[in-house]
Amino acid sequence: MRRGGEIRKERRRGEREPGLLAQLRRPPGGRDARIMLLAQLLDRAGTGVWAAACVLYFTFVVGLDAGRLGILLGAAGVAGIAGSPLAGHLADRFPVRYLLIGAHLLRLVTLCLLLVVTDFALLLPVVAVTHLGDRAAKTLEMLFATRVAGERRATYQALSRSSANAGYALGAGLAAIGLAVGTRGAYHVLILANALSFLVAAVLVRRTREPRGRGLVAAPAAPAAPAAGAAPTEGPAASAGGGPGPWRDRGYLRFVLLDIPMNLDDSILAIGIPLWLVSHTTAPHELIPAFLVVNTVLVVVLQLRVSAKVQGPRRAAGAVALYGLTTLLCCVLLAASTGGGVWTASAALLAAAVLATAAELMRSVSSWELAVSLAPRQARASYLGVAGMAQSVQKSAGPLLLTGAVMAAGPAGWLVLGAAVAGLSLVQRRAAVRRLDLLAGTPAPAPAAAA
Repeated sequence: MRRGGEIRKERRRGEREPGLLAQLRRPPGGRDARIMLLAQLLDRAGTGVWAAACVLYFTFVVGLDAGRLGILLGAAGVAGIAGSPLAGHLADRFPVRYLLIGAHLLRLVTLCLLLVVTDFALLLPVVAVTHLGDRAAKTLEMLFATRVAGERRATYQALSRSSANAGYALGAGLAAIGLAVGTRGAYHVLILANALSFLVAAVLVRRTREPRGRGLVAAPAAPAAPAAGAAPTEGPAASAGGGPGPWRDRGYLRFVLLDIPMNLDDSILAIGIPLWLVSHTTAPHELIPAFLVVNTVLVVVLQLRVSAKVQGPRRAAGAVALYGLTTLLCCVLLAASTGGGVWTASAALLAAAVLATAAELMRSVSSWELAVSLAPRQARASYLGVAGMAQSVQKSAGPLLLTGAVMAAGPAGWLVLGAAVAGLSLVQRRAAVRRLDLLAGTPAPAPAAAA
């Protein structure tokens, strides 16, 4: 009997932890979540096509030099920063589903304009608006997921990351075919493929159902009685519905500011490790594509398992500290990769890519969970819009930090960067725990106010 009970326990435990494919078939949020994940897969496949081809397109087809290309991509990055808070602001007033459809169609139009626009002065606003729509769409997807997945949002985020990375890999593979042809017509086909992905994604999003509450991320909870005196700016109470909002909530803005360096794994993997390989090590250049393969495979295979370990805001705060430690170890390996031969350098760089991916796995869950949990429920849309700026700012400033400071400083630059991220991760963890305690204690002043 006891043995049978143990078997039944193990069986139930296995049922609670279904695999990736089973979770994709029955994700948190049901039908609407399943449609949205498919839309994200196709969207990211198109984005992967364009990401692999855009630099070569602007260089060899449009004819931009390195200086103007840098200005173009820099302006696009700055415009993307505005996309997240704009999306969050609008999502407090309009249905998220319609806003997301609008973001997809906006990118569809601006991308098609690239087929006919070659003048640099016109390319600047076209590419900038495209990136603004891209960041807005990602924020709106997060808002939609937070609403439909509810308390299982960490699991949904893991599924979203897995499907997105599969989409990126698929898109990069399709782009390789067009890049091998290399003609203007081939590049135009790649642009149209990305545009088509936006159109199909918009059609799929239209099939989802908008939950009640217009743009609200969650049904409003009963408003807590405000404490006597002036509304505090350190905690979330002042920012709940009708309050001053996230821009005056110093505690949340501190979280967003500290979250910027917690996204540096993206630039380290995409820019830092390849450039370091080329300029400071003896490792073969053919190793560079392996970094993307390692990242894609590990994210698809492990993201769901990591998310299962980081359930709830307290564990998410702990994962931030692990992020800092993992990033520090990654930077130590990069600094050490210059001291050996080809095999030693190659092994160190591959291990650094694995650690950067591990940091990404933890960051994608912890940043998402804390951005939601640290925001007041009644105003999550506008708060999450501000939180989305952290990744956008990192995408603009991270490459400049790595190429301008870390690379110039050599191995010492990586050690300083790793130590700084590790230290800031501890500050972020402590600040997040304090704010969680504040959120848990916000109802306490109500009796005093009523007295």
